[in-house]
Amino acid sequence: MFDRLFGRKPTLADTGLPVIRNVTIGRTIILDPLAWRRFGGELSFPLDSDTLQIVAQGLVALDGGGFIHRFYTDDDILFQAVSNDRAGQEVTDVTLFAPWRSSYPSTSGERPAWRARLGARTFSDTDLPEYGRFWFGDEAERQDPVTFWEDLHDDRDGVVDRRIFQTCMLFARDIAGDGRELLLAIDQESESGEVSFEIMLGVALEFGEFRT
Repeated sequence: MFDRLFGRKPTLADTGLPVIRNVTIGRTIILDPLAWRRFGGELSFPLDSDTLQIVAQGLVALDGGGFIHRFYTDDDILFQAVSNDRAGQEVTDVTLFAPWRSSYPSTSGERPAWRARLGARTFSDTDLPEYGRFWFGDEAERQDPVTFWEDLHDDRDGVVDRRIFQTCMLFARDIAGDGRELLLAIDQESESGEVSFEIMLGVALEFGEFRT
């Protein structure tokens, strides 16, 4: 009661970032190199290291419920876990993404054109094959992209260092065996109004294919 009345600052346990399967800022993720062999060398996915040093962490609260926990390296490799709860005790899937291409619009017409690509049934880009829309299926000719704010942290004190608004769509293509390569296309805007277009390639990971 006194804490509520006089506004005592919450402790780190109250405000700190979730630790997801022992992953958080300052820790290292070791990927099982055998995980890549199951794709038979067909990946466009650009990853040249099995060791990920986490330097930043993001948190997304989805409108429909659930949370996205994101962990970044210095070279923008993204380790992502989706959970039903903020604490990350109920993780449903884990994905690894690497940046493929980043660009900044220079004319007013580029952003509407990019947004149109996000809503299309398929997506392709220079030096990449065609990917089909993974979210919402490919029955509809067009589909509205997903939007959300991501709170980003540079340390573990729980204080948000910056926020980025994202409009995105997930695409995929089938590869060897039961494999699937993912493509995440993003329109992102910082709180200061800086806009960029991002393409990231990724694969889903099994829980046994990484450790910290």
